[in-house]
Amino acid sequence: MDDKVRCSWIGHDSMSVNYHDHEWGRVVHDDILLFENLCLESFQAGITWFEVLRKRNALRLAFDGFDFNKIAMYSETKIASIMADNRVIQNRLKIEAIVNNAWLVLNIIEKYGSFDKFIWEYVDYKPIVGHWNKLKDVPIYTPLSEKIGKDLKRMGFSFVGPIIIYSFMQASGMVNDHLVNCFVYKELMGLG
Repeated sequence: MDDKVRCSWIGHDSMSVNYHDHEWGRVVHDDILLFENLCLESFQAGITWFEVLRKRNALRLAFDGFDFNKIAMYSETKIASIMADNRVIQNRLKIEAIVNNAWLVLNIIEKYGSFDKFIWEYVDYKPIVGHWNKLKDVPIYTPLSEKIGKDLKRMGFSFVGPIIIYSFMQASGMVNDHLVNCFVYKELMGLG
């Protein structure tokens, strides 16, 4: 690994470093990537992020690249085939939630024009910047993530509690929670 200062939560394996350096906290406006982030954070419930990250490529294959247009059409046979795939996280409730949530994203797109427009409106289309010095200071959820989660639940979404939603917001760049000494924080803030 190089000598760059990074957030203290990442591991030392190249996959974690690459995710931290090039994805986490970076602004995402693509509907499919936003949906993928939501799905991956939902999969994280009860397991570690590193486990999800290790299985991400298999999950992408199993879920047609997280294309919600295709996922919304999944049959019980397709769900059963995903459940039988030992390369993925085999949790029926989470898999069924992804299918359900895909339908709901399509409804949002029909009403708002895009999932991006709908979800980013919560932060006025501008990332919220945390100015954290220590990992222990970074919240695991906020009143805003609670509100978004409640709104999504009212719409029928599953696996959208405040912690999952806050992790989704961090992953999608709606929140920049890189520690202030992290090179990515400085890059995103135009400081280095």
